[in-house]
Amino acid sequence: MIDLYYWTTPNGHKITMFLEETGLPYKVIPVNIGKGEQFQADFLKVAPNNRIPALVDHEPKGGGKPVSVFESGAMLLYLAEKTGKFIPSDLHGRYDVIQWTFWQMGGLGPMAGQNHHFRNYAVEKLPYAIDRYVNETNRLYGVLNKRLADREFIGGQYSIADMASYPWVVPYKNQGQDIEQFPHLKRWLETIKARPATERAYAKAKEVNPNFGQPVNRTEEERKILFGQTAAVVR
Repeated sequence: MIDLYYWTTPNGHKITMFLEETGLPYKVIPVNIGKGEQFQADFLKVAPNNRIPALVDHEPKGGGKPVSVFESGAMLLYLAEKTGKFIPSDLHGRYDVIQWTFWQMGGLGPMAGQNHHFRNYAVEKLPYAIDRYVNETNRLYGVLNKRLADREFIGGQYSIADMASYPWVVPYKNQGQDIEQFPHLKRWLETIKARPATERAYAKAKEVNPNFGQPVNRTEEERKILFGQTAAVVR
């Protein structure tokens, strides 16, 4: 059994998508980040960076004591290696998928995240910041669209690279992007959306958080919890 510390964010969806694809037994432990539950002591033992998602695998491959993993990219890699699924076994294919997974972790996720923040959450709308992150998100969409021009999925076959990127492209409207400008990306998005495991993963999000998918108007207290953190929170 896998304990999945989860909330309904793009990074959280990555892991439910994988788990639903493989049928691995898992238990969702909701961590409501708007209420500050990510700072609870039990969660910090698993995720010292006080961010979701994180997991504890009580039945690791080969046996032994439970394995805890935080950071969604590391979690995807761990689960792929545990199951032998959604990552190629040959050297070239394996690192092709790994590099695109890291591309999402280091590029698409952080840039789209800042895009969301300055466009949708920041009280003061700063044109320079908005333009900076909307344009960089646009560039990254272009990179992915080009990659998908001659293949169905990022690594050829469906893989953790697709699971990493998909949830960050779903909210393209909130990122100020016109998906019609990226036909290969749009086709890829629709293909993954139609997968039964994807449908189950996003249904799970609605089950865990009934407000998932609704416009978010953060309270001042939630803003302090989510956007006002300093080193003091980890001392």
